Amino acid sequence: MSLPVDPTAEFEPGMFAQLGLIGNDIVASISDGTAPLGIIDDVRTTAFTKAQVDEVIVIDAQSSEIDSNGNRVGSVDVTGVLEFPNVIENSFTSTVSVVLNTVNGVITVPSGTVLNHDSDGDGTFDSFRVIVNYIYRVAGKPGDDTTIGSGRVTIHYQRGIYATDQFDTTQIYPVNCTLYIGLDGKLSSEQPTDNHPGVALCTGPPSASIGTLEFMLL
Repeated sequence: MSLPVDPTAEFEPGMFAQLGLIGNDIVASISDGTAPLGIIDDVRTTAFTKAQVDEVIVIDAQSSEIDSNGNRVGSVDVTGVLEFPNVIENSFTSTVSVVLNTVNGVITVPSGTVLNHDSDGDGTFDSFRVIVNYIYRVAGKPGDDTTIGSGRVTIHYQRGIYATDQFDTTQIYPVNCTLYIGLDGKLSSEQPTDNHPGVALCTGPPSASIGTLEFMLL
């Protein structure tokens, strides 16, 4: 299905659309999740993004001590580097409390953080094993607009199996869980409000080796 596109909307393939009004004209825009129409199969963005899932960073503790609770903790701040910079801040999750520099992708583990990894196998924790999820802007790849000329956007609404890298990286995706559309037009396993209907079922969770979410559109 092809519909006139909202000229103010920015989107990537795999996001969801819904109908809107500009004046008296019906157009397709980014879905806020309350009345999703289908999956966008065009691009209109100034920068491409990708999801990074279950990335593991091991950071050696430069020095450590035992705290008042009997835990071995780092005694100085230490840093590690994500695989990709230009991180979208609200997409970032970490299994260890860290400070993120979104521009260069450096994470800092503050002093006083409990060590959780034994790098050399001697039975004593000596490092931090951090697992992170995030969305990043793809460097060196400018945006695109495939709606130029036609002013229309292609939308898929048929029931079937699809995959997308446009999903909420702060959530987990068990097989067969219900999927909703968030306020940003991306899939999520979290229902934003009671007014947000389920639109799909998860058939293949994202992973470190497969950075896409597979789903059955209902």
